[in-house]
Amino acid sequence: MERLVTTSQAAEILGLSLQGIHYRIKKNQLKSIKKDGKIFVYVDDSKKVYQQEQKVEAIKQESNFNNYEAVIEVKNEQIELLKKSMKWMKKQYISEIFRLEKNQKRIIEVFNSEIKLLQSAFNEMRSIYKPQIEQKISEQKQNSGFIALKDFFILMKRENKSDKEIKHIIFEAIKNGDRRFIYNKIEKKLLILDSNFEDLI
Repeated sequence: MERLVTTSQAAEILGLSLQGIHYRIKKNQLKSIKKDGKIFVYVDDSKKVYQQEQKVEAIKQESNFNNYEAVIEVKNEQIELLKKSMKWMKKQYISEIFRLEKNQKRIIEVFNSEIKLLQSAFNEMRSIYKPQIEQKISEQKQNSGFIALKDFFILMKRENKSDKEIKHIIFEAIKNGDRRFIYNKIEKKLLILDSNFEDLI
């Protein structure tokens, strides 16, 4: 059922702006008449319902669009947050690698320092105990019934023998199978039993 209303009322009923009403009048989409210099519009109640449904649908669409926009905004925020998180993790990773490399260098320096100290201590101990060790070895040889080659030379030199003569005595004794002179051909070592060497003088 149609009824006659003002343009303002028509705008309110149909959910349009005044400009929208005037546009539809100009395009003959709305029936209108002019009375006393004012424009009146015929409005169909069924159109009002239709317009209200359109308005509701528009609101729904706008709501869906707003929801979609909100989802996109949330996703964008999450992406930005992940980017920042990855950037922070990268910095932490680089910092940790740098720290480990620095610690590794320090450990190597400490080890090198310890090695130098141990070498120094070893050299010092060797210089202190080497004469004592040599003396003990010499004593063990004497106790085992052997004398050192240099001691044999000293003994022979007391009898006015030259180095050449002493060497000749040793070679002849080995050649003749003198049991006081034991020569190891593999190790090239000579063992001399402590004995009376009067027959060689």
